Amino acid sequence: MPIRVDQMIQLLCRVAQEEGMTAAVKHSGEGALLAGVTAFVGGLLGGPRGIAVGGAVGGLLGTWMTSGQFKPVPQILMELPPAKQQKLCNEAIAIVRNLDWFDIFQLTVLVMGNADLKLLLARAIERFLTRELSAQIEYKE
Repeated sequence: MPIRVDQMIQLLCRVAQEEGMTAAVKHSGEGALLAGVTAFVGGLLGGPRGIAVGGAVGGLLGTWMTSGQFKPVPQILMELPPAKQQKLCNEAIAIVRNLDWFDIFQLTVLVMGNADLKLLLARAIERFLTRELSAQIEYKE
């Protein structure tokens, strides 16, 4: 049975919510920009030593600013660009392909009632976010 991407993303959001998944997505671009700006300002104010000090301070500030910003995984999944949602959907469909289901509602009942299927889909979400977004995943109790 064909499944739409938005339907599979909704199912994955439900799995992630039930598993209590949160993720911190690393914003390396923001940290690099901050390090570059502080190195530039440091260079203007202190010459070559200012560049070194500004870059070091900017790097530390960038790391501090972007660490610990955990968001619920369902929110992250809904904010993914369509191409990445399609890619995740394809990975999830590979897991449920051989199940006997008629529509998304029946598939949702099957998945949510089977701890092994939920675990497989949760691990697929975790692998995807780690690989595609360099995210760090946490599970809440």
